[in-house]
Amino acid sequence: VQLQASGGGLVRTGGSLRLSCATSGFSLDDTTIAWFRQAPGKEREWVSCIITTIGFEYYGESVQGRFIMSKDSAKNAVYLQMNSVKPEDTAVYYCAASSYSDGDEKVASFYDYWGQGTQVTVSS
Repeated sequence: VQLQASGGGLVRTGGSLRLSCATSGFSLDDTTIAWFRQAPGKEREWVSCIITTIGFEYYGESVQGRFIMSKDSAKNAVYLQMNSVKPEDTAVYYCAASSYSDGDEKVASFYDYWGQGTQVTVSS
């Protein structure tokens, strides 16, 4: 199982950025996948997830209405469209996948496969 995040960079406040996560070794159609982020000096924070078995997307309160998570099973890819970004969105963003079928999808310990992270910096 491998995940590789990309697409990070420097973006101005109010701008947009699209992160990608290339996956291999598992099917996106039956795996819960998520995005987390970690800012310097802070704990890893759950951003969003797709519970593919029920087709639901969930978002953290801080990104609700601004970020959109999606997946393309044919391309084995997961995306995070970041709109109306704010300086507080600055962090390293990680994609993650879980082999578990039961648990709290909003906590990092639920996920056993992680990408290497991509840096997003929002300038004010």
